[in-house]
Amino acid sequence: MGDAEIIPIGTRGRPGRGSGTARPSSAARGLAGGRKRSPRAESTPAEAGSGAEPSTEAPRPPPRKAPPPRKAQPPRKALPPQQTPASESQPEAAAAPAPATVTERAPLGGITPAEWIGAFQFAAKEVFGEDWEPQLARFLAFLRRRLTGEYTVDEYGFDLEVTDRFLLAALRPIAERWFRIDVIGADNIPTEGGALVVSNHSGTLPVDGLMTMYTVHDATGRHLRPLGADLVFRLPVVSSMARKSGATLACNEDAERMLAGGELVGVWPEGFKGIGKPYAERYKLQRFGRGGFVSAALRTQVPIIPLSVVGAEEIYPLVGNLPSLARLLGVPYIPITPFFPWLGPLGLVPLPSKWLMEFGEPIRTDEFDDGAVDDPMLVFNVTDQVRETIQQSLYSLLMRRDSVFGVNPRR
Repeated sequence: MGDAEIIPIGTRGRPGRGSGTARPSSAARGLAGGRKRSPRAESTPAEAGSGAEPSTEAPRPPPRKAPPPRKAQPPRKALPPQQTPASESQPEAAAAPAPATVTERAPLGGITPAEWIGAFQFAAKEVFGEDWEPQLARFLAFLRRRLTGEYTVDEYGFDLEVTDRFLLAALRPIAERWFRIDVIGADNIPTEGGALVVSNHSGTLPVDGLMTMYTVHDATGRHLRPLGADLVFRLPVVSSMARKSGATLACNEDAERMLAGGELVGVWPEGFKGIGKPYAERYKLQRFGRGGFVSAALRTQVPIIPLSVVGAEEIYPLVGNLPSLARLLGVPYIPITPFFPWLGPLGLVPLPSKWLMEFGEPIRTDEFDDGAVDDPMLVFNVTDQVRETIQQSLYSLLMRRDSVFGVNPRR
């Protein structure tokens, strides 16, 4: 077996296949490790004398001699482009397309001033309507006054311009198209002089307060000045907007000053107990506090207008609460509704329930004696009268409403 001839793979027994000669190629000879080497492949005498084993590698070809340096030729004169010989021109350069010519243009190049003016007028008409010129002029004037500080606010921070142009304008489509508010007894709201509007509170978030502000202004043209809890004025952005919209802290001093100044003041005596009650207790009024709003009305001798709101209970049905987390964050409650927090930000969109608002007949306070405010039993009786009036009105409104999301109430 040691003398057997090894035939390289792919030669079919022919020694020189692939090289064109009868002698096997060096690659084929490298595969035949067990064959006796030819005399040419044996080691040199120097290797034999050194005692080293003969190398089994194929002989390397002798190194090629470097070509002699070429003689420097004088530089050829460059010919003009039209005289360049065709034989010396490169095919790649001839086949490449000519580079595109880039011309510099001015920023307004190609557009005339008349075209710019026409585009601006078209955009303004799309935004502001057909009478865009006076509306745009009023908007620019508003920006100028804001930038220069030429606007006024009252002692409570009420900004009339911001309230009319932005807050009430933003609330209008929500009240008219989303909640479709029907108002009953709007003529019971005094058109001038001080008055105290007392309403039930519900809805998980105080959306009913915003809707009441819009409804009063839409019905009478007067601005309702809400009395808010101290939490409202601790929030970073909400506190500033509340001040600009006319709200102030719910305390007897500010309430009496506003009522004595002829303002229309709104109060929600249930507070957080009203908006944070579970959905199972909807339209059941909570305790009205200690009657502080009645004391303010008695001192200033302004009428009390009871307001009943149906529809706010269904915008965020409160089915759960997280009291431990609420105490940690310093808030009254953390609501859990069928959609929040499960749907994330989408859970904050209120449901489009049908709203009914009824302003009851004013309860006069100017008929009492001057010392009536110091009579706690009288204050309690008037407070209970207002509460019962609102509760009975809520029951009657619920009977008139066909469904939570009904279109029109029954007359």
